[in-house]
Parts: sequence; C-alpha cells; structure tokens
Amino acid sequence: MQLEFTERVFEWRGPAPYHFVRVPDDDAAAIADVAGAITYGWGMVPVQVSVGATTVSTALWPKDGSYYVPLKDRLRAAEGFGLGDEVTVRLGLDV
Repeated sequence: MQLEFTERVFEWRGPAPYHFVRVPDDDAAAIADVAGAITYGWGMVPVQVSVGATTVSTALWPKDGSYYVPLKDRLRAAEGFGLGDEVTVRLGLDV
C-alpha cells in the first residue's frame, strides 16, 4: 500500500521531543483496515517514510483515532524541513 499526503510538521513532547505529521483521516482509515495484519504491538504499524529523495524505516504511532508519522532527525536534516513546515510524505506499508 502506498499513500501520499501533505501536512504540517508539529512537535509532541513526551520523554523527549519528537517531530511528526498526522495522517489525514481518509488515509488513517485505510491504514486501520490493514493494521491488524502488520502491527507488531501497541498498534505500531511499520512503514517506509519518504520525503523528497530520502526514505527511512519507522513505525506509525496510533493516536487520537489517526496515526502520527515520526520524522527522524536524519530525514529532517537531509530534506531541510522543520517545525511548522508543510511536507509531502509518502508512506509504504507492506500488506
């Protein structure tokens, strides 16, 4: 499954600050339909995340009826974006 969307980068402060984009509702519903078959626990869904020419492996965080896409430091540095920027994210899920 391949999904693409554009969203604004935000910070969530847990034990350490993390940068995320929220998966839009329609895409979150599509992910929820297949999540049970690919989750590895706590609802985490493994994905390939691409922004620009850079791709990293991570896992979606289930949150508030959607999913948050963690944007690793390596991805942000390589593509030159930060808090408040809008980025186009491509998600690849192995279903």
